[in-house]
Amino acid sequence: MQSTDVTQRFLFDNADARGQLVSLELAYREVLAKHDYPEPIRALLGEMLAASVLLSTAIKFDGLLILQARSSGPLSTLMVECSSDQELRGIARYADDITGDDLTDLMPDGVLAITIDPDDGQRYQGIVPLEGGTLAGALEGYFANSEQLPTQFRLVADGRVARGFMLQSLPPDRQTDPEQRAATWEHLSILANTLSAEELISLDNQTVLRRLYHEEDIRLFDSGPVIFKCSCSAERSGNAIVSLGREDALALLDERGGEVAVDCQFCNASYRFDRDALEELFEAAEERARGLH
Repeated sequence: MQSTDVTQRFLFDNADARGQLVSLELAYREVLAKHDYPEPIRALLGEMLAASVLLSTAIKFDGLLILQARSSGPLSTLMVECSSDQELRGIARYADDITGDDLTDLMPDGVLAITIDPDDGQRYQGIVPLEGGTLAGALEGYFANSEQLPTQFRLVADGRVARGFMLQSLPPDRQTDPEQRAATWEHLSILANTLSAEELISLDNQTVLRRLYHEEDIRLFDSGPVIFKCSCSAERSGNAIVSLGREDALALLDERGGEVAVDCQFCNASYRFDRDALEELFEAAEERARGLH
């Protein structure tokens, strides 16, 4: 049985353009199952999940991509993390009395931050306003201004399925004449704009591409899996406590009645440490510190 959670790249043989498609069902549902989100937020979070996968394939790196939208509106935070291995997790923060149905209503003054946190090398972050009323529009603005790569996004999610489509111009190779390149990009972009939300969410990748580009020579590459995976762990939670320092950590332990809990906001896992566990954490940290000298 074919996986419902996949991403798949396609390439035009006679044009300097490429694309990516992503389909999420199980991973999307696992993210939603961790919290009781209102319907508009379920949809926007699904779009963010799909977008993060598209970005993680468009930007070559090994590490973590963090897509975060912030606003002073009813929806204060949307945050999704996607690794270069396409492992996803996501979360939303919103007011109890939330009103509104779309991005403009929920995040009226929002900004979108795209952060690349590589395994090796420096962290990079780009920030753009959430303009145009859609996440797709904000991402297109980011690539136009920051990357100088004409890029189109189509994103749709309905609480059950999240789908994404990306079309991106490439540096001159197959077409070196500027006018010819511009005409080809305009042609491909116009066709991409005919893709409806209903078609994107219901059709398989081959059918989507055949529907849009049946007159073009396209290579559709093998699909890759996408999964929900939270990066929290007892070790990471313990390191967070150690970072407080022994005195403050033990004071917190007494304040909390003999047990410190570290809760993961993404998956709701809870890691609990009593006095013996804390002492072991600090002894291990001190042992590691001595080993560095």
